Amino acid sequence: MSFDEIIPRFGTNCEKWDCMEQIYGLPAATGLPMWVADMDFRPPAVVQDAVEKMAAHGVYGYFGDDRAYLAAIRWWMAERHGWAVEPDWIFTTHGLVNGAAICIDAFTKPGDGVILMTPVYYTFSRIIKAAGRTVVECPLAVRDGLCRLNIEAWDAAMTGGERMLILCSPHNPGGRVWTVEELRAVADFCIRHDLILVSDEIHHDLVYPGQRHQVTARVVPEIGNRLITMTATSKTFNIPGCYTGNVIIADPDLRAAFSARRRALGISPNSFGMHMATAAYSPEGAAWVDELMAYLDRNRQVFDAAVNAIPGLRSMRLEATYLAWVDFAGTGMTREEFTRRVEKDAGIAANYGASFGTGGETYLRFNLGTQRSRIEEAVARLTRAFADLQ
Repeated sequence: MSFDEIIPRFGTNCEKWDCMEQIYGLPAATGLPMWVADMDFRPPAVVQDAVEKMAAHGVYGYFGDDRAYLAAIRWWMAERHGWAVEPDWIFTTHGLVNGAAICIDAFTKPGDGVILMTPVYYTFSRIIKAAGRTVVECPLAVRDGLCRLNIEAWDAAMTGGERMLILCSPHNPGGRVWTVEELRAVADFCIRHDLILVSDEIHHDLVYPGQRHQVTARVVPEIGNRLITMTATSKTFNIPGCYTGNVIIADPDLRAAFSARRRALGISPNSFGMHMATAAYSPEGAAWVDELMAYLDRNRQVFDAAVNAIPGLRSMRLEATYLAWVDFAGTGMTREEFTRRVEKDAGIAANYGASFGTGGETYLRFNLGTQRSRIEEAVARLTRAFADLQ
């Protein structure tokens, strides 16, 4: 397929495009949405074929026999990640935010601390607070232009009231692919402080050349009694609207607790999402992902070269994800000023760095999952908006 094809998304109930004017005040005719983390590409043809087959049949009943669905997940994890998963380890949730919320509900109590390695995906903070738990921020360090663990500082900050750590692997924002040594350090930290580790690996397939995602469950199998892994097809294949994710748990006691809470909430699978996932986790899907990553890699290079040429701006080198993390601290501008320039002068809608927690205050996040022509337009606009610095 051609990732360069412009696909109009206005008027499709698309949050990224149709809500831009309401939230950012940017007109649909001229605004460039680079905020919501979905891509402007069609999914693999094999996924579209599965949806069309369902539509052609015309009867939309409950999803029953899940053997092909589970087999597809297991094939993908083994083939792409070297991870052997048993069928009874796999739960289906309405996306990974829903999966994380069930974990918080099942394994913590009101008032317990849930640790986030900030800056990190902002929705985690929202669901922790909504559940009556306490967000405990463990800020990442930035060294050599990349996010790094800061375990010694985190150890010193613990009070004993923490019960869970949510790990973003690869990290969002910043795009770090955590090394084997770093994952072992996180696991040891969880053991020392008796924490459940929830490993959000939704971006595990979106890794750039020269990097390799390490599955936490493979790297540190000895913490299986406190480990929960979350994966999904949504980011990989650009089908987030199907709201279908997987929570994978090897430990039988953790499985029983998670299963009980999931049943109590009356959560059942989405048949469209399960058919789409079954189709996506296939050789055809794998070939599409390989093409996608080559395209996104070039988008990353174009964006970083232009942004890093603007004095005072620094785009963190992505190792994974399509979500560029740009630091404006070097401009000396206030957050209000650099945000105004991006939104009003450049006409770009980007995510506010402060919403990702401590460490994100001087940043904005830009979605690179779009056509090359739009990336080129975006960097041209940013160059003009900060022309006085050059």
